[in-house]
Amino acid sequence: MKKKLLHLSMASVALLMGGCSDFLDLSMKSDYSPENYFTSEEAAVMAVTGVYNSLYGARWWIFGDVASDDAVKGGNPGDQADIIAIDNFSAASDNGAISEFWTKTYTTIAQANNVIEYLAPMDIQLRERLIGEAKFIRAFSYFNLVNIFGKVPYKAMPQVTADAIHVGLSEVDYIYGKIEDDLRAAVSALPPSYTATDKGRVTKGAAHAMLAKVLLYQEKYAECLYEIGQLDSLKLYRLVSSYADLFHSGAEDSAEVIFGLRFVNTTEVALGNAFSVWMAPSIDGGYYFNAPTQAFVDCFNEKTVDMEDDPRLDASIGREGKPWFDGKTFDASWSETGFLVRKYSEENPLKLPIAQSTVPYHYLRYADVLLMKAEAVSELGGASAVAEAATALNRVRSRARLSSTTAATPSDMQRAIRTERRRELGFEFHRFFDLMRWGETGVLGSDFTWQGKRSFYFPIPQMEVDANKALSE
Repeated sequence: MKKKLLHLSMASVALLMGGCSDFLDLSMKSDYSPENYFTSEEAAVMAVTGVYNSLYGARWWIFGDVASDDAVKGGNPGDQADIIAIDNFSAASDNGAISEFWTKTYTTIAQANNVIEYLAPMDIQLRERLIGEAKFIRAFSYFNLVNIFGKVPYKAMPQVTADAIHVGLSEVDYIYGKIEDDLRAAVSALPPSYTATDKGRVTKGAAHAMLAKVLLYQEKYAECLYEIGQLDSLKLYRLVSSYADLFHSGAEDSAEVIFGLRFVNTTEVALGNAFSVWMAPSIDGGYYFNAPTQAFVDCFNEKTVDMEDDPRLDASIGREGKPWFDGKTFDASWSETGFLVRKYSEENPLKLPIAQSTVPYHYLRYADVLLMKAEAVSELGGASAVAEAATALNRVRSRARLSSTTAATPSDMQRAIRTERRRELGFEFHRFFDLMRWGETGVLGSDFTWQGKRSFYFPIPQMEVDANKALSE
């Protein structure tokens, strides 16, 4: 499949090699080309599957966690120095980790654009669904780009003409508008659920939840609540009883999971969850990156109603003296901070390579939706805002066996919600973006300078500036 999908981008390659006329005259040596690839239902489904596949391997944790106050780079001190520059906000335009993320994300967008543009007439319901899936993934990709880089080139057409390739920077608000358009189209086209063979594809609920997040980031609180209401009307999602049960193989089918990545492979190393490799200790064959900070541990400053530690802490990270996996006890010497991420590791009695891990990654869970609801209600204000926000917030706290929130004022409620997001969603790659949209100051150290909400962005890669004439001229 990957070999066939590769030919979809050959036209773009040809344009970039303008002086190679002999190359341009060669016919493709495969069964598929951009002209005929999307004419059958089987090939169309395969193409959209390829768009999903392009999401795998993206290192969102570098921006969501390491750039935040929840983690440092970790790993060997001299390894992956480009991540250190992201961690201390000194990254330049030639930063390798930034360039890698940019390239991977725009590759995903290019594949989605091909599907949206070239999909031939077929069963209308299937066609609309496949385009809806591609639009969701394109929206998700631009959401990541706009929150990491700010103004970026908004490319919505296949990369087969100079005008489609050389695109200037679009304003942040414009890109957000396009993201909303794609997600609303996805809401209309996607089904609430799938049969077993198609599980893992994006659903109507995922589109509602993603749109709610996009609207929340823009402080469109009433619209955010509307989308959450539409999600709830599907009656498909709920909190599961145990937080820890969300982070093991098979949890991708949990009623709490709305959108994420699933890893079903058990034999091919290259198809497993790479987060396991990046974050596990060396004793398990991992690289021990994304090391949690003491500040993250300290945010769990409430005991449960049973006077025990918040169960989310030890479900999220490993710490000294606590059970690890396969009968091991965690040793603080495994990490420079004394802590490691636990969410992407699990019992491994067969001693399989951890690169074959099938622990899923959850980008959107129903707990996140409840916290978004609490935040939107609280920020809208009104006589009952605090009480209504507390209702949603307490559902998340109750699962962690915490007592009901004592927040009684709007400012107290705002702080309570922000703290709960940090605890509940730790190491699911949201923290840095939350800090940016809130304009939280004083938590990222003296290396970080900012002027207000969402005023800091990482530099656009120099390779894009050099290649994109609309940026370099």
